[in-house]
Amino acid sequence: MPRIFDNIESHLLPILQESLLAAQRADFCVGYFNLRGWQSIDTYIDHFLGGDLSCCRLLIGMQKAPQELLQQSLSLLPRSNGIDKATSARLKKQIVQDFCQQLTWGNPSNRDQAALQRLGQQIQAGKLVIRLFLRYNLHAKLYLIHRDDVNNPTVGFLGSSNLTFAGLQQQGELNIDVLDHDACAKLQKWFNDRWSDTWSLDISADIVEVINQSWARESLISPYHIYLKIAYHLSFEARAGLAEYKIPRQFDQDLLDFQKSAIKIAARYVQRRGGVLIGDVVGLGKTRIASILAYILQEDYDLEILIICPKNLLTMWEDYSHKYKLRAKIIPLSQVMQELPNLRRYRVVIIDESHNLRNREGKRYRVIQEYINTNESRCILLTATPYNKNYLDLSNQLRLFIQEDSNLGIRPERLLESLGGEIEFNRRHQSPVRSLAAFEKSDSPDDWRDLMRLYMIRRTRGFIKNNYATEDEQGRKYLKFADGSRVYLPQRQLKTITFDLQDSVYARLYSEAVVITLNGLKLPRYGLGNYLIKGCKGTGEEETILKSLSRAGKRLMGFCRTNLFKRLESGGYAFLQSLDRHILRNYIFLHAMANNLPLPIGSQDLALLDTRYLDEDLVTQGEDESIETEDTGGITGLEKEYQKRAEQVYQKYVSDYRKRFQWIKTEVFKPALKKDLQSDALALIALLQTCGTWQPKTDEKLEKLWQLLQENHPQEKVLIFSQFADTVTYLVTQLRNRGVDKIAGVTGNSPNPAEIVHRFSPRSNSQQVEEEIRVLVATDILSEGLNLQDCAIIVNYDLPWAIIRLIQRAGRVDRIGQKASQVLCYSFLPAEGVERIIKLRTRLSQRLRENAEVVGTDEIFFEEEMDNQTLLDLYHEKSEVIENLG
Repeated sequence: MPRIFDNIESHLLPILQESLLAAQRADFCVGYFNLRGWQSIDTYIDHFLGGDLSCCRLLIGMQKAPQELLQQSLSLLPRSNGIDKATSARLKKQIVQDFCQQLTWGNPSNRDQAALQRLGQQIQAGKLVIRLFLRYNLHAKLYLIHRDDVNNPTVGFLGSSNLTFAGLQQQGELNIDVLDHDACAKLQKWFNDRWSDTWSLDISADIVEVINQSWARESLISPYHIYLKIAYHLSFEARAGLAEYKIPRQFDQDLLDFQKSAIKIAARYVQRRGGVLIGDVVGLGKTRIASILAYILQEDYDLEILIICPKNLLTMWEDYSHKYKLRAKIIPLSQVMQELPNLRRYRVVIIDESHNLRNREGKRYRVIQEYINTNESRCILLTATPYNKNYLDLSNQLRLFIQEDSNLGIRPERLLESLGGEIEFNRRHQSPVRSLAAFEKSDSPDDWRDLMRLYMIRRTRGFIKNNYATEDEQGRKYLKFADGSRVYLPQRQLKTITFDLQDSVYARLYSEAVVITLNGLKLPRYGLGNYLIKGCKGTGEEETILKSLSRAGKRLMGFCRTNLFKRLESGGYAFLQSLDRHILRNYIFLHAMANNLPLPIGSQDLALLDTRYLDEDLVTQGEDESIETEDTGGITGLEKEYQKRAEQVYQKYVSDYRKRFQWIKTEVFKPALKKDLQSDALALIALLQTCGTWQPKTDEKLEKLWQLLQENHPQEKVLIFSQFADTVTYLVTQLRNRGVDKIAGVTGNSPNPAEIVHRFSPRSNSQQVEEEIRVLVATDILSEGLNLQDCAIIVNYDLPWAIIRLIQRAGRVDRIGQKASQVLCYSFLPAEGVERIIKLRTRLSQRLRENAEVVGTDEIFFEEEMDNQTLLDLYHEKSEVIENLG
C-alpha cells in the first residue's frame, strides 16, 4: 500500500529531501513553481554533477490563473485549443514576468538572497533545467527520483503539492508515493513525452536573468542605478502625461519646454485625480500654463471654466480668457459668497492664488468647497507659496476637491512606522489610513512629499536653469522658444538703503517712549467682548452681535497692535495718521456712551486686518475717510477738537452710513470700557504731541528715495512697494512735488489698477498706451499674479514681517520675459535705532504665542517673525534658496 503525505499527519518535504540525498537525478512536473520555494530542496541536489545523466529536470505547466480558466470555461465565445509561435512567445514572456513579480513579495532577507543565488548557480552548472509546457494548461504534480538501486531505481511521489512553500509544507495536500516498477516506468514515459514536446520551452536562462537583475544578484548595483530606477517609477505619472497629451498647435510657439511639460502632466493629474496644484515659483508662467490646460479640457472634454481670483487680477484673467478663447466665467474671490450659491454648474474651477484659502474654517473656503463638491468640478489651483507654516496649508487646499476620507492609494508610511504599524494607527485615529485625514496626522516631510507628488507640479528657478536652460558664450543662462528666440534669466542684485536717525523725526518715532506707549494700549474697541456685562441680554439682532464680539476678543486686539507697529516701520506719515484715526474712533465711542446712543460696531472679520489683502487703515470700523468733516493734517493735539470731530462724524454715520455698521446699546458694556477708551486716547494724544507735526521736508527716508530716483536711476522704470495705502499716497504726492514726473500709485481702493499696470508695463502685458508711467508706487495688492517685467528695479520702502512677501514682490519683475540682465532689489533699513523694534517684535511674538489657544494658528499672526536686519541679511544671502523652498 502506498504511503499518504497530507502535510498534516505526514509531511511530504522531509521524505522528499531524504530521497534526493541518495539520488543521481530527478524529474519534477508541477503546476506552479516559486523561486524562493526552491530553497527547501536546493542543497539536496547540490551533489548532482550536471548534464543529462545527473540533473533535475523541472517542468512547469500552468500559464493562467484559476480565475482566468474559470472565465474561459464559462465563456460563450468559441475556444481555440491550438497554439502558435506568437502565443507561445507571449506566454513565455508572461511567465518570466510573473517570476520577476515573485521577487517583489515580502521583505528580502539574507537567507532568501543566498538561496536565489544557489538557484542561479545550479541552473548555470546544468544541475537544474527548467522548461515551460505550453501545449495546454498542465496541473499535474509529479516527483520522480532516480537512484543507483537495482531493486528500487525510481521512487515517485504523485498528488497535489506544487513546488512552493505552501505546497511542500504549509497547507493541507494529498500525495502518495509510487514504488511499483511498472507504475514508475509509465510515469517516466508520461513525463518524457511532455518534456520532449515541441511546445515545451526551455526557460532556464530566463530564470537566471531574472535573478541577476533582481536584489538577489551577486554583483552589487551602484547607488546611482538604484536612484535611476526609483526615479523611473516615481516619474510614471509625469511620463504618462507627457506621452498622453499634446499641446494645441496654435499655442506651441508661445510656450517654453518646461511650460509644455507642466501642461501635459497637469492634464493627467486633473483627469485621473480630479485636480492639480500648480506651484511653480513666481515668474514662471503659471497663469499661461493654467489657461492652456483649461483650453485642452474645454476642447477635448467639452468642459466649461470657472475662474476665481483676487479682485486685482480680474482684468488679467479677462485678457487671458480672450487670448486663449476660453468659455469662462470670472469672479473675484471677494464675491464668491454672493455668486457661487446660485451659480450654474462649471466642470472646471481655476483658483488663482489658492494660498488665500489655507483656512478651511473661513466662510469663503466653505462656499467654494461646497460648490466644487456639489458639481463634481475638476480643480486647478495656482500658487507660488502653497506652504506657509505647517502642512495643513497644503491639505486644506487639497480638501477643496478631495474628500477627507477618500482613498488616495498611499499611506503616511513614516507616521505608521513611528506608531508601530497600521493597527496602532487605527486604534488611535478614526480615519482611513490611505486618506487625506491620515496624512494630516503626520509631521514627516517625507510623507508629505509622497502625497504632494500625486497632486502638485512645482519647479524652482534652480531646477529650470539646471534642466531646461542653455548657456551662451558669456555664461548667461537662457531658455528658447520653438521659433529659436531666447529668454534670458536675469541675476538678482540685492541692495540695502540706510538712512540716519540722528537729528530726524524718526529718532522720536523709534524712541523707547513710543514702544512703551504702544505696548501699553488697552485697545478696547478691538476687544469689546471683554467688556460685556455678564448675563446682559439684547434683542434678537443684538444677541447675534454680542456673540460675534465674544468670539473676536484678543485676536482683534493682537491684530490691531501688530498693524500699529507695522505702520511705525512703514513711515512717520502713515503712523501718525493711524494714531489720529485711532484717537478719533475712540472719541466716537465716548460720544455715544456720554449721550446714551448706540455704538457703531464695524466688521469683526480678522482677514480684514491682514495687510496682504487690504492696505487701508479704515477697515476695522468700516468708515470712509470722506466722512471726516475737516482736515487737521493728522494731528490736533487738543482733546476738545477730537470731541467736536467725533460728534460730527457720529452724525454722519447715522445719516449717511448707517448700513455700514451694526448698532448696539451702550447698557450692555461695563463702565471699564469708557475708562479704557479715554486712557488710550489720552496716551496717544500725548504721543502725537511728543512727535509733533509731520514735515515732509525733514523726512530723511523720503529724501533717500528721491535721490535714488533722480540720481541713481533718473531714466529707468522703478517699482516701489509699501504695505500701506497711506504711505503710497504720501510718496506719490511728495515725489511729484519734488519733480518726479510720470508717477502713479496703486492701492486696494484704486478704481482701475489694471489700467495703471498696463501704462507702467505695456510690453509685458501686450498693450499699447499713449503715455507710459516711469515710477509706480504700490501696496502688496500688486505683489501677486501681475506682469511688471518692463521694469527691472524694485524698492521695498518698508519691510513685511514675512520674507516670502519680499520674494513675491521681486517676482513681479524677475520673471519670464524680463529683458534686463539683472534685477535690482533695494530695501530700506534705518542705520540705527532698529534694536528698539527688534525688542518690540520679540515681546510681541512671545505674547502672541502665549495666547496661542485664544489666537489659534491663524497664518496672519504666525508669519516669520524676525527683526529687519536679520530678515534682510537672510533675504540677501539666501534669496534663491528661500524662493526655491517657497
